[in-house]
Amino acid sequence: MTIPTTLDADKPSYSLKQLMQYFLKLGTLGFGGPIALVGYMHRDLVEERQWISEAEYQEGLTLAQVAPGPLAAQLSFYLGYVHYSILGSALVGVAFVLPSFLMVVALGWAYTLFGGLSWMQAVFYGVGAAVIGIIAISAYKLTRKTVGTDWLLWGIYVVNAAATVITQSERVELILGAGFLVWLLKSPPRNWFKGNRVNSILGLSLAPFLATVPTVTPGILGQIFLFFATAGSFVFGSGLAIIPFLYGGVVKDFQWLDAQQFLDAVAVAMITPGPVVITTGFIGFLVAGFPGACVAAIAMFIPCYLLTIIPAPYFKKHGKNPGISAFVKGVTVAATGAIAGAVVVLGQQSLRDLPTSLIALVTLVALGKFGKKLSEPIVVVIAAIIGLVLYPFMHPQA
Repeated sequence: MTIPTTLDADKPSYSLKQLMQYFLKLGTLGFGGPIALVGYMHRDLVEERQWISEAEYQEGLTLAQVAPGPLAAQLSFYLGYVHYSILGSALVGVAFVLPSFLMVVALGWAYTLFGGLSWMQAVFYGVGAAVIGIIAISAYKLTRKTVGTDWLLWGIYVVNAAATVITQSERVELILGAGFLVWLLKSPPRNWFKGNRVNSILGLSLAPFLATVPTVTPGILGQIFLFFATAGSFVFGSGLAIIPFLYGGVVKDFQWLDAQQFLDAVAVAMITPGPVVITTGFIGFLVAGFPGACVAAIAMFIPCYLLTIIPAPYFKKHGKNPGISAFVKGVTVAATGAIAGAVVVLGQQSLRDLPTSLIALVTLVALGKFGKKLSEPIVVVIAAIIGLVLYPFMHPQA
């Protein structure tokens, strides 16, 4: 069997250069973390430009949710693949990740040169609060788009939102379980247990994992590659899931950084645009300089890239099947519920007092009312300035 090289024979209304330019801009100016980034992609590429159809976007979002790796990066890989195959996926991925990678490397250099970034806490004080408003408006729009009026879908949505809040992470087993539940209730499968079908599915699901397990090599770069490749291969969802995993390895197991340095690395990821997992570049720089930053970033993104493009043509080919459509619908609604729950989780971490709560509320209202006229980078810059002004008064001991 040969893997098709394109997902759609129709000529797209945009060029690959235009798509790369969009993701280069998003990677440079896209603040708010994975949840906000996938919201920007929907607004810009589906609603405004209409380069990507709603069905293609939902397919990509679902595949990004059910496969391990960073959510926003995987969705960008898929959207690049839709009309421009493997080349489009690779170039779009580089365009999306490169700007934030260069930023965190520059910050890593400044961090090591000046012995820390104490001003970063003040910036994050304002930016972190504004990010909650940005994420909340994105979650609201996704909820309206995906859930509808079906009581079963609302039940799945609420359960996944609550589970995310309670466990402080996205529960992939609930997301996949929701897909199977909707599938069984809405479009019951027939002849499912044919041996050849089960074997082919198992082979398809295991092949990307087996292909991306790196060989252990001596030295610190080998350790970095192995650790971050594992994170990219087996950690699901957004930064909510990957941060605890990184902390366990970077601070506890390998002791590359202390706890404060790790928190600074997370803060760098939050105050820079692009995917949150680009913090791996900052961590790699602190551990082994520029080579360490490159190895960490490559190791993080290659597995999730393969786990996106390998199943993509099969996912597209069979996605119209009623059973698969029902499964996709269940997974999409469950993932949207998890996103809504993530707003609460992140809010508990960032909204620590009255000023931060007000910043988040004003951001939410402003984007809800003036969303098409007000750009997120401007909001982030204003919030950073507010943070620099207010933080010394709210934390005089810092």
